[in-house]
Amino acid sequence: MKPSKMPSNIEEPVISDNARTVLNKRYLRKGADGQPIEDFKTMFWRVASSVANEEKKYKKSSYKADELALIFYRMMTEYRFLPNSPTLMNAGTELGQLAACFVLPVGDSMEEIFDAIKFAALIHKSGGGTGFSFSRLRPTDSRVGSTGGIASGPISFLKIFNTATEQVKQGGTRRGANMGILRVDHPNIIDFIRAKERDGELNNFNLSVALTEKFMQAVENDEEYSLIAPHTGSEKGRLKAREVFSLLVQKAWESGDPGIIFLDRINRDNPNPDQGEIESTNPCGEQPLLPYEACNLGSINLDKFFAPESADGVDWEGLKETVHQSVRFLDNVIDASKYPLDRITEMVRKNRKIGLGVMGWADLLFQLEIPYDSHKALSLAEKVMEFIQKESKSASKILASERGSFPAYDQSVYSKQNFGPYRNATTTTIAPTGTLSIIAGCSSGVEPLFALSFVRQVMDGERLVEVNPHLEEALKRSQSHSIKLMDEISQKGSIRNMDYLDENIRQVFVTAMDIAPEYHLKMQAAFQKFTDNAVSKTVNLPSSATKEDIWSIYWMAYELGCKGVTVYRDGCKSSQVLCTGEGQQPDVKEQESRKSVKERPDVVYGFTQKVRTGLGELYLTVNEVEGKPFEVFATIGRSGRSITAKAEAIGRLVSLALRSGVDVRDVVKQLKGIGGEHPVFQKKGLLLSIPDAVGWVLENRYLQGKKTGSDYVGLNRPACPDCGQELVFQEGCFVCGACGYTKCG
Repeated sequence: MKPSKMPSNIEEPVISDNARTVLNKRYLRKGADGQPIEDFKTMFWRVASSVANEEKKYKKSSYKADELALIFYRMMTEYRFLPNSPTLMNAGTELGQLAACFVLPVGDSMEEIFDAIKFAALIHKSGGGTGFSFSRLRPTDSRVGSTGGIASGPISFLKIFNTATEQVKQGGTRRGANMGILRVDHPNIIDFIRAKERDGELNNFNLSVALTEKFMQAVENDEEYSLIAPHTGSEKGRLKAREVFSLLVQKAWESGDPGIIFLDRINRDNPNPDQGEIESTNPCGEQPLLPYEACNLGSINLDKFFAPESADGVDWEGLKETVHQSVRFLDNVIDASKYPLDRITEMVRKNRKIGLGVMGWADLLFQLEIPYDSHKALSLAEKVMEFIQKESKSASKILASERGSFPAYDQSVYSKQNFGPYRNATTTTIAPTGTLSIIAGCSSGVEPLFALSFVRQVMDGERLVEVNPHLEEALKRSQSHSIKLMDEISQKGSIRNMDYLDENIRQVFVTAMDIAPEYHLKMQAAFQKFTDNAVSKTVNLPSSATKEDIWSIYWMAYELGCKGVTVYRDGCKSSQVLCTGEGQQPDVKEQESRKSVKERPDVVYGFTQKVRTGLGELYLTVNEVEGKPFEVFATIGRSGRSITAKAEAIGRLVSLALRSGVDVRDVVKQLKGIGGEHPVFQKKGLLLSIPDAVGWVLENRYLQGKKTGSDYVGLNRPACPDCGQELVFQEGCFVCGACGYTKCG
């Protein structure tokens, strides 16, 4: 329904500078000239009143639409709750598509495959993300009965889906985001696991392998398992389960892709098994859905429910009230939304799934002075999520008494187990809140902070240091606050090793990289225990993490009852994959200048640096022209002729690149991170090989404090294409904490 007229005395929302940037760029409605045609107050009222107007359909409702609109408006503008982005963008507009998550089936025929591509384009155009399982497709080289031809297999069609998304994305305001899933027992599983080895491949997809319990048992027992052709059900081969699991670990270590989901566990929690098997999730993995199903999400800001006067510091009554209001809001969104396909409308309204989650968890812990990586934090996580789960079910029962249960209730697990009746088949999901948490001014989802401070670029190149407000307050209370300290924190991002600060502050204010991987995973499991759907959470790892570390994390996720897991090793190659082509392009003059190799002057000056490598001392001479690197000579002592030749070859090729006009940032980007058989630690970190050492010298000489490419900051770390700040990988996606940009739409 359309929004109601806004009351003249409605309160102005308080908008932070960060929120102002995000709302202006991504959420306010724009006119034909690209300029906003609404302000922040109008935007929130548009959403609140149009969603509240759905209440008019229900005669037994305990609320009038006008009073409910004010409740919804205050709930959002006080930042106690925010709905998913499509609702903020489209509620009360002609487009009217309010859901974020969709899953489409991919059948084993050309018609079904291209129907899925067409349907995905419509969803992406409307602002949604899509998940697909390619597990129904017959494997490569299978015979196609209708034509007598040979099947090309799921990977080839995955590439077609990726290309289609790329084209739709070019004309839209929100990026098309996809999840691609393949069962571990599909005959093409090895190709799927390796599908993103090359930079730039499948850049519009997150990938996950659907692991079965039968497979996990085979891994545990070191057994083989069967590969099954989906179109015939016959065995097409056997693989050693541990070798496949090891390959999964290897690729996750290299690039973060693919992730894993535990398919049997997901389907055990399927409330509507009579309607089919869940095959896929949405792009960030937290929302398993049936084919043609969609779900709208929203998040409660736990930072707003700190109550120092309470026995345990949590405002439980206030949280209860907000949970009930949020469930009503999300159920109304189902009625208000215009879905892009009739089949989706039918499925959504049959099951009425909603996903209420949380954000601001790290901020609540800061206020309670509880370290994120502590048993006390894990216990509180279970208590908070159990409370939200219980109250969301209570709210759903109240709605069922007013409006009726969801139409598929009689065939659901709830009916058979004498639960309910409920209005909604599911009520809870822990979703990513990248941009929503910037609007609300809180930490994202259930993640720890990635950094306690960051630098924002404002007008005229001015740098503005922003520090977590709870940390600032704690430092002021301890009389440690100073401008110099704030600047130091912005440089380091973490305070854990600042021994001169109060020990309690250092333990409480931890960042993602301060936390041991097992605590990341335990926190995910604590929230999952009382969540209907799944939990969006990234296990962040330092670049020094080993494959054995990732193996342990995967196995721990399986044992603790998680429905999936995503790991990201700092600086790994997935940043290169996901950031390809997003930066600024060189201008014509710059392109022309790179076409010819510059001649060497008779006299050049430079420097020689000694670097210890695992193959001996590397002496790297870099000569400069006009202050820029022009040629490189690499010699290495105490090594055989083969190593000497390789070092010389690297120097010649780097020299050719530099003399041809290739920017030093691009050279560093190619060399840094190349592994070798004899890595060595030195004072600046781990050097993996001779090329890695050459890249390190060039980076430290020429790129200190600068981007190492049009879309990178520092070592293999992607930069935001909108504002240039560093992107961080959390909740299954790259996001920018400065401006709200996200790789996943």
